[in-house]
Amino acid sequence: METVIISTAQFSHLQYYKAGQGPAVVLLHGFPEDGCLWNNVVPGLADSFTVLVPDIPGSGASKLDKPDVSIEDLSHCINAILDQEHIEEAVVAGHSMGGYIALAFAAHNANRLKGLSMIHSTATADTEEKKQTRLKSIELIRKGGKEAFVKGMIPNLFSADFRERHPTVVKHQIERGIMLSSESMISFYNAMINRPDRTNILKDAAFPVQWVIGKEDQVVPVDSSLQQSRLANVNFVSLYANCGHMSMLEAPERLTNDLREFLVFCYNR
Repeated sequence: METVIISTAQFSHLQYYKAGQGPAVVLLHGFPEDGCLWNNVVPGLADSFTVLVPDIPGSGASKLDKPDVSIEDLSHCINAILDQEHIEEAVVAGHSMGGYIALAFAAHNANRLKGLSMIHSTATADTEEKKQTRLKSIELIRKGGKEAFVKGMIPNLFSADFRERHPTVVKHQIERGIMLSSESMISFYNAMINRPDRTNILKDAAFPVQWVIGKEDQVVPVDSSLQQSRLANVNFVSLYANCGHMSMLEAPERLTNDLREFLVFCYNR
């Protein structure tokens, strides 16, 4: 993959990775990850598509220039990358927090969206219970407990079976998660707490929407995802057995194939 670094009025140092050629797909990672999360997926897409993988500002090598960032602010990085590449339209796929960012992009740039892929993500806002949980985590991180937070969080992103069979993968994700700064973690959690419900985007969507759902996802309730997957006019729904919140690591071959199928549909309708 080629590494590209750009600077804009909003982002002083935005890094993304580029591979392949053809119609474009943007892959947005979740929290607390960086663009490397997609390493098992990119090769299977790059033979037919231009794959663009940012480190979301505040993650990886991309800088977060202000602490009071919103999900909308983060979504502007998609426009910046598409403009840099002189690409008019793209399919945007977002994992977890990346899905929130993709939805914010859809809210303001639907004309640039060929399709939206929601990978273990949701269009609903945080419940009050979820907000309180995030606020407690913020307090823990502020008190110097970032490492304890990450070590407690990451294993629960995977199915129990995967955790048992692939402890080195889980350990690697913990190590990468700890690399994220405390400041970025707090900024991202506050942005997630304050994000609005965006189910109306799905109801009004003129673009196809894909849903990748893990049956053992402990972060995004399966029933909620299935309900949302009926809101758009055109929906692709994949329900993964024995999978939690991380199909790009738990079932990368299937996810790659499902993304390819969705991309082909979006660019040939």
